[in-house]
Amino acid sequence: MKKKSFSMLLTVLLAFSLVLSACGGGEKSKEATADPTPAPSNSNEEVSTAPEEPTEITIMLPLNTSETPPDTIKKEVEKLTNTKLTYQFFPADTYEEKLNTSFATGSLPQVTYLKNSTTFVQMKEAIKDGQFWEIGPLLSEFPNLNKLKPEILNNTKVDGKLYSLYIGRPLARQGMIYRKDWADKLGLSAPANVDELFEMAKAFTEQDPDGNGQKDTIGIVDRNELVYGAFKTVSAWFGTPNYWGTKDGKLEPEFTFEGYYDTMDFFKKVRESGYMNQDFAATSKTDAVKMFTSGKAGMYIGGSMQDIDSLHKDLIKNVPEAVLDTHSMVAGPDGNFAQWMIPGYNNIVLFPKSAVKDEAELRKILAFFDKMMTPEVANVMYWGIEGVHYTVVDGKAKPSSEKELIEREVKGYKDSVIGEAETNGMYESYNELPGRIHAEELLLENVKVGVADPTAALDSVTYMEKGVELQQIITDATYQYMYGQIDKAGFEKAVSDWKSRGGDKIIEEFNAAAK
Repeated sequence: MKKKSFSMLLTVLLAFSLVLSACGGGEKSKEATADPTPAPSNSNEEVSTAPEEPTEITIMLPLNTSETPPDTIKKEVEKLTNTKLTYQFFPADTYEEKLNTSFATGSLPQVTYLKNSTTFVQMKEAIKDGQFWEIGPLLSEFPNLNKLKPEILNNTKVDGKLYSLYIGRPLARQGMIYRKDWADKLGLSAPANVDELFEMAKAFTEQDPDGNGQKDTIGIVDRNELVYGAFKTVSAWFGTPNYWGTKDGKLEPEFTFEGYYDTMDFFKKVRESGYMNQDFAATSKTDAVKMFTSGKAGMYIGGSMQDIDSLHKDLIKNVPEAVLDTHSMVAGPDGNFAQWMIPGYNNIVLFPKSAVKDEAELRKILAFFDKMMTPEVANVMYWGIEGVHYTVVDGKAKPSSEKELIEREVKGYKDSVIGEAETNGMYESYNELPGRIHAEELLLENVKVGVADPTAALDSVTYMEKGVELQQIITDATYQYMYGQIDKAGFEKAVSDWKSRGGDKIIEEFNAAAK
């Protein structure tokens, strides 16, 4: 029995030995005839090199066109950034209302664009309350975001901390776009000072510049906007400070300065003389543009001189022989030049804690914006698809002649690009229209005489709480003065109301912050 068991054990061992020998020979044979290409990686390696899942991001932003853009640009951006993007576009005219409602109901998405500096002020209290993510300490992790201009980032800080990314804009784009063909016909040069500005408005109204034998033109078309309409630009020419100025060593609001009164007097005189649209306080931007592009107005003041492209495109449909030019160097009564400046941005983007659950998710979102600040992505979002929406000429982007296509497919995304050409590397504009080329030259000149808002980086609790409400007092009184409904005493009473209802506290707080 033992002998039989021993024999079976030997048989098993011998078989096992033969198997090992066969395996060894097999490996030798494989090595001798092996293909030089590497063997496929094992399953663990496949997992580590598999494509990363796209980051899902929802973005809310104002829409400055009449229609929501199709997904043409979005799909290209998703491919370039490995993201799945959901854009929530809401009309710019009602965006503040939507923003406030979404905030109140806790339904802001992961990426929330504001509308302008006013909505930013309105959000500051919520930012201080910890309802948005602070991103300052994380920017150094992202090489492209780290290129954003420190001086502009500082203008968006709250209590010295950074919560936002900015959409960059030239510091001083405003000036006037005017009918050069009318001026040439009437023997007028671009106005060198505010007196000549009035005379041009008069001539464009009274001297039949369109040559149709009828008195159906006006000098200036304006809209219901004291900041981005004509008022603030002309106010700077009259020497008014930018929102706030220093008087007797103390910060005071712009409407307490003589230049503000001079500006109101100027527009009051222009309106009473019939040299501008009489109902400008009730005229929307759309209607003001239509009046200008219909060929009935000679000067469009404020906003951006870069708007000459779109104004020219629409004007020549109605008046093919029209010629536009830009101008901004208008001296005040003292002979000095001045232009009010923005803080370097026209909008910012915030990241609500109610939608972004942790820093890991925040980093993924910031990684998307870091990719947005590469030339490849920025060009797609700002200019569109090369060969379709633009071509490259002399290293610059030349928009297609299909203006409607660009407006429909690109404009909605263009308004959300972070940074500026200097920081994100996107193409600068290739311009052929002489008035636009002139505008770009004037942007550089404007900055040389630019006046900054000294409170841009300062905080006032009362201003955050009541600033918008109190400003309405001044806005209403300004229009009433220009319409001749109140006199200087009436305006001064409005200023007293502003001060007694919280303005004095705002002055106190801004001065304390400045120190």
